[in-house]
Amino acid sequence: MSASEDRLRDLLVRGLAGDAPAYHACLKELSAYLRAFLRRRLVRLPDEVEDLVQETLLAIHIQRHTYDAGQPLTAWVHAIARYKLVDMLRRRAVREALHDPLDNESEVFAASDTEATEARRDLAGLLEQLPDRQRLPIVHMKLEGLSVTETARMTGMSESAVKVGVHRGLKALAAMIRRE
Repeated sequence: MSASEDRLRDLLVRGLAGDAPAYHACLKELSAYLRAFLRRRLVRLPDEVEDLVQETLLAIHIQRHTYDAGQPLTAWVHAIARYKLVDMLRRRAVREALHDPLDNESEVFAASDTEATEARRDLAGLLEQLPDRQRLPIVHMKLEGLSVTETARMTGMSESAVKVGVHRGLKALAAMIRRE
């Protein structure tokens, strides 16, 4: 472990034990560390760095109880930062897709609605064949766009059960499609 890793880890562990100045110093050092980490990944989006640093620090604060003091702190921080980065890029892609101009609107509006209706009906039929533990996570996450946490709350399933349900359900749907 590097000296900075040891120092950050020590500050966090002391902070978790109730040493407020150590916790404050840890967050301050982590913000500089995260800023550099995220700048390297957001070269084309420099305006997003500061917001992402703040989101990541908030997530670290909220999830601080999950840190295992026997593990490297920077690996844990990197994982949280990467999740926040992916979330931000996903939100940005959705937002940009909503504002993409239509290249040739006559082609879009000339397309038959019956194809989309038939596809929805086919998908609904396939989904009905799945058990609830697979069907509901797919519907909520993949079709409605909810997060794992939101889906878990709605279905009463654990977050890991939701993820497993999506994975197994998509695998089952793929097998059904191959058979047809």
